[in-house]
Amino acid sequence: MEPVPEDWTRALAIVAHPDDLEYGGSTAVAKWTAQGKTVVQLLATRGEAGIDGMEPEETALVRSAEQVEAARAVGVRAVEFLDLADGVLEYGLPLRRLLAEAVRRHRPEVVISLNFRDTFPGGSFNMADHRVLGLAVVDAIRDAANRWVFRDLGLEPWQGVRFALFGGSPECTHYVDVTGHLEAGIASLKAHRVYFAGLGEDFDPREFLTSMVDPAGEQVGVPHAMPFELIEP
Repeated sequence: MEPVPEDWTRALAIVAHPDDLEYGGSTAVAKWTAQGKTVVQLLATRGEAGIDGMEPEETALVRSAEQVEAARAVGVRAVEFLDLADGVLEYGLPLRRLLAEAVRRHRPEVVISLNFRDTFPGGSFNMADHRVLGLAVVDAIRDAANRWVFRDLGLEPWQGVRFALFGGSPECTHYVDVTGHLEAGIASLKAHRVYFAGLGEDFDPREFLTSMVDPAGEQVGVPHAMPFELIEP
């Protein structure tokens, strides 16, 4: 794996649900915000379909608040929600338009998201929202750069996205040296406490993230590394 370039100042993180970023991506974000970079989070949904024992309206409030707390733990102040329906995201022009609008408005140099491949490392099948959202992110970056696409947005095209990073991919190509920032990443993942309790699973955020950054770090020769798939537009 090659190191992710870090000679940039603005990033936009786009994911489907609260907690998506915290399975690795936020650990890298903690490093970047500590460097003075600006990172904005954009979530397609509020994760309202994520807790079986809680009504969606209440879940949306709880999980939104948990995401804001998770963002604060890694130095992110701006968290936006598109308020699309959780669990039933659809690939198509409406989603691409919303994401292209966000890219043109925030004008990031880097876009961060979650794995959109069919599977995660280890072979478990990826969920539909992740696959749909990630693919739309890739396409929306190009849409945002083309002044003749989504002309009704009334925003100037943005051609400044240098690359997109996808965490949790089975096809990782790059890494971020996150040595010294693991604790912030763990704190951000722990912020989703009600969600994890609702799943009824014995989930250990420290064990989960350590199991990612330790072997990746050993592979590239640093104490802790977070792997990403890097795609250029």
